[in-house]
Amino acid sequence: AAEHAERGKSVVLIFDESHLLDAEVLEGLRCLSNDGMDAESRFSLLLLGQPVFRRHLRLGSYAALDQRVGLRYQVAPLDEAECESYIACHLKFAGRSDTLFSGDAVGLIHQVSRGLPRVVNNLCVQSLVAAFSAGKAIVDESAARAAVAEVTAE
Repeated sequence: AAEHAERGKSVVLIFDESHLLDAEVLEGLRCLSNDGMDAESRFSLLLLGQPVFRRHLRLGSYAALDQRVGLRYQVAPLDEAECESYIACHLKFAGRSDTLFSGDAVGLIHQVSRGLPRVVNNLCVQSLVAAFSAGKAIVDESAARAAVAEVTAE
C-alpha cells in the first residue's frame, strides 16, 4: 500500500457478501484499519452486503469497526422505469443494443422482484433461458412467467 501511495495510486479492498464474513475476518479488517488511523489511510475498504450486515456491525463486539465506517449506502428498490433501464444497461454491457425484453415482461419482472436488483438479475437470466427454450427472439410475458415459476418453485 505504501508503494502505491508513493506513486499516487490508491489501494481499494472490496469484500462482497460481507454479511457472510466471520468474526475473525472482521477483527482482522479492524486491525488493518487501525494501522493508518492517525495518518493518511493506506487503503480504502468497501464492505458490500445485505442489509443484515449493517445491523451485524452495530453489535457491541464490532463497535470499533463500525466506528470506522465513513460512508453507508443502501440501494433502494428500482421503480419500473429504472428496472427497464437497468436491464437495458446490462444487455448493452453484454453487447446487445436492441430491445430484448418486451414491456410486459419488464413489468412482470419488476412486479415480482419488487425492484430488487439481485432478483431482477435472476429473473432476467431465467427469462432468457425460457425464451430461448421456446424458440423466441425476445423475452415476452410468457417467457417471464415461466421464469417466475422456475425461480419461485420449491
